[in-house]
Amino acid sequence: MSLSHARRLLRDAGLPKWALLLALSTAFTVFLELFALPASLLIGPMVSAIVLALTVGKGKLRIPLQPLQFGQVLVGLMMARTITPDILGAMAKDAPLFLLFVFSVIAIATGLGWLLTRWQVLPGTTAVWGSSPGAASAMVIMSEAYGADARLVAFMQYLRVVFVAVGASVISRLWVAADGTQPPPLVLFPPVDWPAFAATIAFAGFCAYGVRRLRIQGGMIIVPLFLGAFLQGIGLLKIELPMWLLAIAYALVGWSIGLRFTRSIITHVARALPRVAACIVLLMALCGCMAAALHHFAGIDPLTAYLATSPGGADSVAIIAASSDVDVPFVMAMQTGRFLVILLIGPALARFIARRSGLAENPA
Repeated sequence: MSLSHARRLLRDAGLPKWALLLALSTAFTVFLELFALPASLLIGPMVSAIVLALTVGKGKLRIPLQPLQFGQVLVGLMMARTITPDILGAMAKDAPLFLLFVFSVIAIATGLGWLLTRWQVLPGTTAVWGSSPGAASAMVIMSEAYGADARLVAFMQYLRVVFVAVGASVISRLWVAADGTQPPPLVLFPPVDWPAFAATIAFAGFCAYGVRRLRIQGGMIIVPLFLGAFLQGIGLLKIELPMWLLAIAYALVGWSIGLRFTRSIITHVARALPRVAACIVLLMALCGCMAAALHHFAGIDPLTAYLATSPGGADSVAIIAASSDVDVPFVMAMQTGRFLVILLIGPALARFIARRSGLAENPA
């Protein structure tokens, strides 16, 4: 094979573009990490893929389905890992309080999503999924399975993650004495429990295969989440997910979203930005009022109450909580409980609002 023929094959396979995407993703992620931005491991690859799709990619690059699905399963297992006995105990101890505030936050977010849908700020049920106050990456993945535009959902979700993370950081510095504490650094290569890691990978492969065979909508998140949490709870599975593996999973999900962006999508996002940002700020303000009520009526300290009701991603809230003097199990119990409720009722809510708004929803 001649050198020119080999180069042509590499070019036809898109390898130079994949190499450029990898380099851009690494650069963007490192830049975001310098500012300790939450979800940088996903936002960096997603932004890089958008840049590539709008310039040299021209819509020709796509993530293969099976690696993408495996990455989605790993995201589900990451969420399952947070459901610990401490969190379940906190939920059981204050069940009425949890249910009241969990459903209140969901009702407020859903109402704002309904308004955005009625105003036709974003198409279809995209605004409902984008307003869902659950784990951002999971909502993006599930929204696509139920017919929403994952690109616009990602735009809403991660814009809110950034807003909430900045707001929570400011609040934590106002309410807690500034002692110079910083969020824990990102460690890509921590020590690994290799037997547990092998069991986790085998279980992830089993989940991906089973969901494909049974064709479960949104199952790449739901099945590993619930089954993994159950097996972890009874001691049959230790979920071992080193950060480098999660970085790969986040990159796959981010690339799959970003590579589908077009110039028309960017134009629509620019027009919708002011109203979407206003709704995010309003949601944060209303959740702040609920935190004040939680502090006044239940005696929860203000920062714990604010982080518990905060409508951001559970991962970013966990980082802020870990570096602050708060009741971490209470915060994570509220965040995880809300995420689980959203997983259970989110699709039904989206369908209900679609019917009420006269919009079609076509599950993938």
